[in-house]
Amino acid sequence: MKLLVTGASGLLGSKIIQLATKKGFQVYSAYHQNLPKQGTPVQFDISRKNCVEKAFKKIRPDIVVHAAALTHVDRCETQKELAWRINVQGTENIVKSCEQHQSYLTYVSTDYVFNGEKGNYRETDLPTPINYYGTTKLKGEEYVQNLTQGNCIARTSVVYGSIPATGKTNFALWLLDKLRRAEEVRIVTDQTNSPTLNTNLADMILEIVERRLMGIYHLAGRTALSRFDFAKTLAAEFSLNTKLIKPATSREISWTARRPHNSSLNVTKATRVLESKPFKIHEALTKLRDELSPHK
Repeated sequence: MKLLVTGASGLLGSKIIQLATKKGFQVYSAYHQNLPKQGTPVQFDISRKNCVEKAFKKIRPDIVVHAAALTHVDRCETQKELAWRINVQGTENIVKSCEQHQSYLTYVSTDYVFNGEKGNYRETDLPTPINYYGTTKLKGEEYVQNLTQGNCIARTSVVYGSIPATGKTNFALWLLDKLRRAEEVRIVTDQTNSPTLNTNLADMILEIVERRLMGIYHLAGRTALSRFDFAKTLAAEFSLNTKLIKPATSREISWTARRPHNSSLNVTKATRVLESKPFKIHEALTKLRDELSPHK
């Protein structure tokens, strides 16, 4: 089974490739700049239609997981043309090539397609993004929904975790590093999400592609937390000093783009349908601690 993963050197893509390789997939790791450590590397720019078509013609993938995106929320706001080119045109190019080669597609989307006014969003709730990142990801969803053969939209939230041999960071690793250096950090109390361990997310996505499930799935952690509470819980799990974590509000942080106040995702559907269930926060952090153990 030929599996093509875009964004292969990223936080999610690298984990999907690691796990898919163990499962026996023939994995193709698509990247733009950073060479992936596993799978067969394939370099192309998703925003260039001819490059995507050439790669698909060479690989002829059975399954595509489209995880590549410009996810930096403020950069999407200040560089809208770039965000549109990667997140919208790039997705359109992937969708059209999937159509041409009859490849099953799973598109990784975000909780930021919601405005954050109520939280606990279900798959059937109407997306109304309040920033440009969410707008571009929603537009990508629309292209995917127009794909006539099988496809899935997997929305997730605040992905964190260890990254196989890349050296990149994320909120959890950044926080652990700061606290181990005994540095104070200011974390917002007025943003609630569903923090998602990349290993758990990758497992759920691989089950979806193996079963060729269709439609929208919210694949996120089962525990909704404010960023501040997530930081405190993470610190406590790793026996670090929680007093170094200081509360702040979104207004005090100099962000360019608006953030939803509560974009937490309801994962009832995934919990009911999938064998790989969304993790509760302590289950996820125990798994993370195990993955980061120097004895492994």
